[in-house]
Amino acid sequence: MTRRAFIRWLLALGAVVAAVALDLPKLMLKREKEETLPSGAGESGKPAKAEPAPQEAKPAAAEVNTEPLLSYIILSDLHVSIYDPNTIKHLKEALDDITHFESKVEAVIITGDITEYGIESDYKEFEKIIKGYKLPPVYVNMGNHDYYHVWIDKDGGFNKDTFPNGKTDAQSRDRFMKFFGLQKPFTDAKLGNYQFLMMSQETYSQEKPEVGEGAWYSDEQMNWLKTKIGENKDGKPVFVMIHQPLPPAGKDGGTHQLIRAKQFRETLKAHPNVFVFCGHRHQDFQNGVPHYEKETFHLFHNSSVGRVLNRQYENASKEKAQGLYVQVYQDKVTIRGREFPKKAWLKEADWTIPLTKV
Repeated sequence: MTRRAFIRWLLALGAVVAAVALDLPKLMLKREKEETLPSGAGESGKPAKAEPAPQEAKPAAAEVNTEPLLSYIILSDLHVSIYDPNTIKHLKEALDDITHFESKVEAVIITGDITEYGIESDYKEFEKIIKGYKLPPVYVNMGNHDYYHVWIDKDGGFNKDTFPNGKTDAQSRDRFMKFFGLQKPFTDAKLGNYQFLMMSQETYSQEKPEVGEGAWYSDEQMNWLKTKIGENKDGKPVFVMIHQPLPPAGKDGGTHQLIRAKQFRETLKAHPNVFVFCGHRHQDFQNGVPHYEKETFHLFHNSSVGRVLNRQYENASKEKAQGLYVQVYQDKVTIRGREFPKKAWLKEADWTIPLTKV
């Protein structure tokens, strides 16, 4: 190679090196930019448009039915007797109201003391009264007064001195069961897909003097209660009707109370949507005595149709006859006190109980 040619080659090589040197910052910047771009970014540096993830179909929220699914009346302590015309008058007032009610009544529940003395004339008078009305199905249990014929002597008088006056508790049970077409004094019913348990005291003072005016339930009835309550797997409310109220928690009851109370409470303990209704106290809804107690279940004390009593257990307001109206909804139960002669609601007895989700 000549000297001139060698000089031209060096000049050409220098131009190439210079060009590379000038473009090197741009190449490095491009490489750095590419390394720092987020995954999926395009050449422009903007993120590539991601395809939307498929959405799972969400079930529509279940609508709550706002209409009542079941509506019924509870009557307690009728004490029907030809010897007390006021009890007959009050039962007629209650039935007049029920049969012309402003809302639906799908059943009538009577929680004991249907009669004053449990004698034939009391039942016949009760039958004569109810036959005069077009009523929905009627369900009943026994109260202590439905055993009272053991106090009635051969002359028809109330006689403690000659107790049991040649009569037996078995005769009272048989008369009650025969009149209402029952095989046992306790029974169950299904109303609007809801379970109703009608519990009855199974003996009285002639067979078990220690019972007094208390409600004694046999092993058979207590096992029946446990079985029936256990059938409720879906959390629907269950309605248990008793006559005498419960004693304070942790105790068994005595006279005027449910005797096997600890076992009763234990049976209901795991079932929060159980509603227990009792009578016996006759307490006026308007006298300030509590009529609702919240335990693991809901306990309600009804007033009376036959004789509404004040705090001193006096029938001071002889014009009153009271009961409860119960409506079952999808998510709650409402309980309202009714004054039958006035066909009026009682603001002192008005409860809304939300149902527990199970």
